[in-house]
Amino acid sequence: MRTNLVIEHITQWLHAYCQQAGQAGFVVGISGGIDSAVTSALCARTGLPTLCVEMPIHQAPVQVQRAQDHIAWLMERHGNVRMEVVSLTPVFDQLVGALPHGEDSGTLQLALANTRARLRMTALYFFAGTRRMLVAGTGNKVEDFGVGFFTKYGDGGVDLSPIADLNKSEVFEVAKELGIIASIRQAKPTDGLWGDDRSDEDQIGASYPELEWAMALRENGEPVDTERMSDRQRTVLSIFDRMHAANRHKMEPIPVCTIPLDFK
Repeated sequence: MRTNLVIEHITQWLHAYCQQAGQAGFVVGISGGIDSAVTSALCARTGLPTLCVEMPIHQAPVQVQRAQDHIAWLMERHGNVRMEVVSLTPVFDQLVGALPHGEDSGTLQLALANTRARLRMTALYFFAGTRRMLVAGTGNKVEDFGVGFFTKYGDGGVDLSPIADLNKSEVFEVAKELGIIASIRQAKPTDGLWGDDRSDEDQIGASYPELEWAMALRENGEPVDTERMSDRQRTVLSIFDRMHAANRHKMEPIPVCTIPLDFK
């Protein structure tokens, strides 16, 4: 990948889109992970106002520290970057207390994890609305279009997606070129929605390089001979296919029920 050209292309695309939309700049939620670090750095490079928002909800201290360190690093290099910290823990706890729980099942825990992401989306759009800014998405290609590993109307609720055509491995390449701090580049990818140290790989059952392999295989469109695969490759392909099918509704436009003209 010609990383310098990719960085410049995304920077120019962000600047042009923002100007065409008649908005002042960008809002980015900072998690302490590689995707939000790269996205915010690219937004900052446009020279337009860039607001980095940190929104802890029972967050692991190491994740909070990485997020704050990244924002401090970014502000040292770009005078157009500002920071806001919104502690959503009390709001989340109050909402959880108001909702029916039933049994403490895995389904309930997933719903509560997704609720965290949707609270953060609400906070980001508050800032976007009050400051005439665009919410910049932080999803990469394998998450957004491969396995659908994001929260619908949570981190998937954005105005534009600057890194959604980059695989995770490519995001790491861009991060290195941008000089993103080592603690973020070396951290295991995590969505930070569970209040513990589980990684994305723990949740998915496959690493990002493995998922990228499976995605490339399916995008190739040719018949796949699973008999020639190793047991691990068959497992990874099965994980990819299952998640792609289950999360397809996230990747496609909202379906509209079209009413026949003679019914109107």
